Amino acid sequence: MKGLKALSLGLLVAVGSNFALAAPVDYKIDPTHTATVFSWNHFGFSTPSANFSDIQGVIQVDEANPAKSSVDVIIPISSVNTNVKALDQEFQEEAWFNAAKFPNITFKSTKVETKDKKHFKITGDLTVKGVTKPVVLDATLNKLGIHPMSKLPTVGFNATTTFDRSAFGIGNYVPNVGDKITVNITTEASAAK
Repeated sequence: MKGLKALSLGLLVAVGSNFALAAPVDYKIDPTHTATVFSWNHFGFSTPSANFSDIQGVIQVDEANPAKSSVDVIIPISSVNTNVKALDQEFQEEAWFNAAKFPNITFKSTKVETKDKKHFKITGDLTVKGVTKPVVLDATLNKLGIHPMSKLPTVGFNATTTFDRSAFGIGNYVPNVGDKITVNITTEASAAK
């Protein structure tokens, strides 16, 4: 009888442990290791790029069911860096991002599709200047594990997407300055202690 009780207890512990491992985990985005770089065509002569920083948000990873994972991100317009101070200031103005009225860009995932263990399609609602449109991120899992410095569970992704900026009410100088925006994202996010 004692053996049966011990076996039952062992099974409960094992099942409970597996269930805990399978629970979704919230990873808080590390803004110091996250960048959103966007680029565009400039009169056909060059392809300038700019970066948003100080990005905040949560990546929820469900290892047992990746389709239930999610992404929720906030990008402050004030963080834009084009390496041209006058253009950074211009981007804050009403004709561009109108940062006074719409201080943030947001992305909230609505669907995650698994291509394989490292590649995903993340569909979500991108909101820029008060306009919300669906976009699809092609995402690659770089690594999931314990970070050697923080000792925290950490996840890292790269992702890309493209969209027409005019769809978000930012069509200045189109078509001479390209409408199509290409976005490259890299991020690290860590679970809470």
